Amino acid sequence: MTEYAPDSGCLQAGLGRGDKTNLPIVLVAAVALVDMDSRVLVAQRPPGKSMAGLWEFPGGKVASGETPESALVRELAEELGIDVTESCLAPIAFASHSYADFHLLMPVFACRVWRGEIVGREGQAVRWVRPVRLADLDMPPADRPLVALLRDLL
Repeated sequence: MTEYAPDSGCLQAGLGRGDKTNLPIVLVAAVALVDMDSRVLVAQRPPGKSMAGLWEFPGGKVASGETPESALVRELAEELGIDVTESCLAPIAFASHSYADFHLLMPVFACRVWRGEIVGREGQAVRWVRPVRLADLDMPPADRPLVALLRDLL
C-alpha cells in the first residue's frame, strides 16, 4: 500500500525544472473532426500567429462565461464555415502543457457530424489526414500527445 509521505519531496519534484505555478492558465477547446473515411482534419497556423506553420486540431480560446462546447461551435463557424451542434461533440481527452508564458488546458472533442463545406476562412490551410499519419506532421507540443490517442481511437 502506498502512503502519502509529506517529507518525501514528491510535492517538490517539479520545482527543479522551473516553477511554472505562476503561469496564467489559458483554456482552449479543440476538436478532431472525423470524416466518413476516418480521416482527421488539421489546420495549419497562418503566418503572423504564434507557432505559424504548425498543424493543429481546429478550435480556439474559450471566452469568459462560455463552455468549451459553445466555444467550439463558435470557432468552427468562424474559422471553417461549418455548423456544429453541441450534442455532436463527444469529449475524448484533454491536453495540459506549459509553454513559456502560459499553461494551456485544452479539452478535446471528437465530431463526425456537421453542416457546410469546410473552408479555411482565416487564411489557414486545412487537410484531411489518416490518424496513422498525424505523427508525420509538425504540431504544437500540446497537440502531440493526442496523436497516439486518435490513432488508437480511430
